[in-house]
Amino acid sequence: MGEMLTGGEAVVRALSGHGVTRAFGIPGTHNLEIYRHLSAYGVRHVLTRHEQGAGYAADGYARVTGRPGVVLTTTGPALLNAAAAVGQAYSDSVPLLVVSPGMPLRHPRLATGLLHETRSQTEALRGVAAFSHRVSSVAEIDTAVARAFTLFRTGRPRPAHIEIPLDLLEAAEETGPARVAPAAVPLAPAPLAVARAADALREARRPALVAGGGAREAAAPVLALAERLGAPVLTTANGKGIVPETHPLALGVSLHSPAVRDWLTGRDAVLAVGTELAESDFWSAPPALNGTLIRVDVDPDQMYAGPAADVAVVGDALLSLTALLTAVGEPGATTGHARVPGAAEGPGGEPPNARVPDEDPLRRAAELRAARNAETAGRDARWIPYLRAMRSVLPEDAVITSDSAQCCYYGALPHLPLGPAGRYLHPTGYGTLGYALPAAIGAKAACPGREVVALSGDGGLQFTVQELATAVQIRLPLPVVVFDNGGYGEIRDEMAARGDTPTGVDLAPVDLPALARAYGGQGTYAHSPEELGAALAEALRTPGPTLIVVPEENR
Repeated sequence: MGEMLTGGEAVVRALSGHGVTRAFGIPGTHNLEIYRHLSAYGVRHVLTRHEQGAGYAADGYARVTGRPGVVLTTTGPALLNAAAAVGQAYSDSVPLLVVSPGMPLRHPRLATGLLHETRSQTEALRGVAAFSHRVSSVAEIDTAVARAFTLFRTGRPRPAHIEIPLDLLEAAEETGPARVAPAAVPLAPAPLAVARAADALREARRPALVAGGGAREAAAPVLALAERLGAPVLTTANGKGIVPETHPLALGVSLHSPAVRDWLTGRDAVLAVGTELAESDFWSAPPALNGTLIRVDVDPDQMYAGPAADVAVVGDALLSLTALLTAVGEPGATTGHARVPGAAEGPGGEPPNARVPDEDPLRRAAELRAARNAETAGRDARWIPYLRAMRSVLPEDAVITSDSAQCCYYGALPHLPLGPAGRYLHPTGYGTLGYALPAAIGAKAACPGREVVALSGDGGLQFTVQELATAVQIRLPLPVVVFDNGGYGEIRDEMAARGDTPTGVDLAPVDLPALARAYGGQGTYAHSPEELGAALAEALRTPGPTLIVVPEENR
C-alpha cells in the first residue's frame, strides 16, 4: 500500500528526492501547503521581495552550482511576475524549475472571479519555458518533477514549469514510492563526425575557436586544442573566461568587434563549441563564414539553426573535445603544426603532413585585441580604469553578475579579464534588465564563501532594487557596483544617433547609497578608480549589501 500525501508534501518530497536543498520565492494564499513541508525535507527558503527577483536569484544559483534553481510562486500575477526570468533562463540554457499552484481541477471555462484567476497559466508559461506541465493527480507530481530533472540532465538545459491545481495541493491521496529521474550519461559524439572534424582542423592554415556557454565544463580541452592548433579563441558572453583572458591566444568577448568579425570570416576553419553564433553574440547579423564551420553541441538543432554546420559533432562538449584532441594528434616540432600520431618527421623536423599557418597566431591575436580596443577607445575609456580597480581587488574565483547596462556589455564583457576559476553571469540574448542584484544573491546563497559582486547601471538596478532587502536578510558580504548615468544610457544614445530627441530615457536623481542604508545595508559613492577599489575591498568585509555608486560624467 502506498503512502498518503497531500499535493504540497508530494511536491517537496519530489524536489528533495532530486537533491534540491534551496528554493527561492514568496508564499501566497494558494501555495501554503508547499511551504508547510519545506523544513521537514531540508529545503531552505530564500524570501525575495518580488517573484522576478526570485527567478533571477534561482538562475544565478543554477549557473554557479550547475544544479537546477527552484522558484516557488503562488497563482496568477505571482507566476507571471517570474515569467521574464523564465524567458532569460531559456535564452541562456539555464536549468530553472518554477512550481506554482493553478486553478482547481474542475474550474469552469467561464470566469468565476476566483482569487488570482488566470485564463491559462500553462499557455502563458509554454511561451517562455521548455514545457509547462499541469498535473491531474497527486501521484502525477512525482512524474512531472522527474520529467523536469530529466530535461535538466540530458541535452541542453532549459527552464520548466509545473502547475498543481490548488485543490490537489491540500488533498491527500495515495502515492507510490518516489520517482527520481535517471542518472544521465553524457552524450558521446559519433566517431565519424569527430574524424571529419579532426581532418578539417589538421588541414586548416588559419583556424579559429569560438567557445560558448555550452563549453563551460570543457575549459581544459578548449585551451589544449587552441594551443595545439595555434588558433586564437573567441568567447561569447556566456563563455567568458573559459579560456583565461590573459592568455596570448585569447580574444575574449570580441565577436561584436568589426575587426574581429572580418578576421573570423577569413578563417579556413572555425570550431564553434556550445554556442548559437547568434545575433546576440555578434550584436548584428552573424557574418558569412568562408571556411569550414565545425559545430560541437549537445543540441542537434544547433547544427542548422543560424550558421549551418559543415561538420556536425553532436555530443557533450567535454567528451567531444577530448576525442577531438586525440584525433587531431600531437603537435609537430614547429609551433602551431598539427600531425597525425606516428607520422614520420620531414627533413626540417616537421611531420610531412603538417599544415603551416599563414600567420603567427600569437602576433595576430595581439593585433586583434589592439584593434578591438582602438575601435571603441573613446567610448569605453570611462569604464576601463574602474574595471581595473575592481580586478585588482577581486580574487581569481570571484563571481561577477551583470546587467543589460553599458558598463557591463561595453565595459566589463570585453575589458574585465576573467579565467576559468571565476564566473561572469550575464543576461544574454533575452537581455532582461534587473538581473544583476538578484542573481548575485542566488550566487552568494549557493557559495557563501566565495566573493560575489553585482555590476549594474542605475536604470537596470531600479527594476529589482527592492532585493537589497533580501541581500540584507542573508547577512553575507555583497558589493553592488552601480555606474549612474542618469537613466537608460543605451536608448538615449540610440535616439540621438537616429537624430531623435531623447524621450523617456532620463531618470530623476536618486540617492542610491541612502536607499541602500534605508534597507539596512551600506552605501557610498566612488568618484575615482582608487575610491572604488577601497570601497569594494571594504564591502567584501562587510556583512550585507554595500551599494557603491560611480557617478558618470554624461549623467
